[in-house]
Amino acid sequence: MIKTTGINHVALVCRDMKETVQFYTEVLNMPLFKTVELPGGGQHFFFDCGGGNSVAFFWWADGPPAAPGIASVKKFPFDAKTAVGSMNHLAFDMPEDELEATLERLQNAGVEHTHAIVNHDDSPAGMTQEMHDGVFVRSVYFTDPNGIMLEFAATTKEFGPDDIAHEPATADMRTEA
Repeated sequence: MIKTTGINHVALVCRDMKETVQFYTEVLNMPLFKTVELPGGGQHFFFDCGGGNSVAFFWWADGPPAAPGIASVKKFPFDAKTAVGSMNHLAFDMPEDELEATLERLQNAGVEHTHAIVNHDDSPAGMTQEMHDGVFVRSVYFTDPNGIMLEFAATTKEFGPDDIAHEPATADMRTEA
């Protein structure tokens, strides 16, 4: 039987490793703990994002350019769809009482962000401005210098059987964009 103990790391791609190191170490306070030079003009750097987890970045001198709206989110929450096989966003777990301070830190660092905590619930919109018993996660969304959508997320309730209430969609239900 396969048994995992969590996420070891998520590997993303950056356009500028120096800028990425500055953002993740200085703005997000994630220590850089490993760097690798790759054959053929590339790099692979690892940052400690807490809880024994890490986020890593590749950089290649001849890497393809960004493709917002295809491989990354164009603009949350208004244009958040991404292509099949892409990474939509990366969420870092955070205690709820830290969310307000992150808004101020992002603002002071000049990082574009949601400017308010997003309360996710089961309403038709999927989010609300008011905190209530149905809110299951509270989030702050922002992008890194590479256009990667990031989230600080605080889970606010324990999940149970009632939280699985939808049938999974199938490929034949897709509509062409």
